[in-house]
Amino acid sequence: MRILRVAPWTYPDTKGGGDYHVHAMSRDQAAMGHDVTVLTTREDQSLPRIEETHGYTILRVSPGVTLLGNDVSPAVARYLWHADGDDFDVIHAHSHCYFVTNLAALKGRFGDIPLAITNHGLYSQNAPERLFSLYLKTLGRWTFNQADVVFCYTDVDKKRVRELGVRSRIEVVPNGIDTERFTPEGPESELIDAEGPVVLFVGRFAEGKRPWLAIEAFAEVLEEYPDAELYLCGDGALREDLEAQVEELGIGEAVTFLGHVPYDEMPKVYRSGKVLVLPSRAEGVPRTVLEAMASGLEIVMSDLEQVTPTLGERGHVVADDGNTTFADGLFEAIEDSGEASEQIAVDDHRWADTVERTTCTLESITENNS
Repeated sequence: MRILRVAPWTYPDTKGGGDYHVHAMSRDQAAMGHDVTVLTTREDQSLPRIEETHGYTILRVSPGVTLLGNDVSPAVARYLWHADGDDFDVIHAHSHCYFVTNLAALKGRFGDIPLAITNHGLYSQNAPERLFSLYLKTLGRWTFNQADVVFCYTDVDKKRVRELGVRSRIEVVPNGIDTERFTPEGPESELIDAEGPVVLFVGRFAEGKRPWLAIEAFAEVLEEYPDAELYLCGDGALREDLEAQVEELGIGEAVTFLGHVPYDEMPKVYRSGKVLVLPSRAEGVPRTVLEAMASGLEIVMSDLEQVTPTLGERGHVVADDGNTTFADGLFEAIEDSGEASEQIAVDDHRWADTVERTTCTLESITENNS
């Protein structure tokens, strides 16, 4: 197949889980013999416009205007307008939350190339909730409905998308991880130097991730476990605010901002930790959670219906009802131990299966279009 993958960003230009998903899917489909082009935007003008990497092609175009973390790119529109069935067999767009996917949907509506959209999580990490709720019921739903197939990670997500009024075919393909790299056994990271329990936060410093709640909770943990340490892996617009919060709480000696950590280092980072905390307002099925589970960590996270069943015995879920707090979850997680969650992650979330099932479905919609 000739696959045009449309995504707002890709790894290693940016370091999010969805960005790595785009890269790894493209890399592995190229290794299967498919011709893959990733159309994305170029925030860093020093990056090449066209790059051959890991067997596939990255085409970076101008981001245009950025609104609420969303690139409104006329250059993407122009490229899609001129693309046709002589160029590509299928378009695979990532996340309905982005303007580039809206453009791919417009192409799907009026063009001759079949379209697939992967739902990386129904709700935005960046837009205000009321504004995004309106978007979801209008342009978001329309975007999904232009797809020949929508990929969801879980049956819960499939149900939510269907309840939104989406009529397109929906396939459930679980998000996967490299289960040979993310294991409890192996070397730990030299980035982490701690005697006591290590709490990890891994993700963008964005409103939807709510990293300040992780810091608040950790400050309470220090009262009981004065040798505990918090390591934050990631970066983003909230970094200065978070650093100020740490200083105000007087816990600077126990908190380390690691910034963006190379993906090859993350297996070692997880093995160095005891607990992963993720207080997100919304997620799909986060790669970070699956990787941490496979590495043997306890998980403390928000009560997200599509993720909670995956957590098993190592999951410590915090609902928004006020009855429990993230500090409560961290206390439980530090005190607990178990081995069940590693097997859950390994059995149900193999990346090779994700790639194979996604590719087979893409082939099916190209055949239906021929």
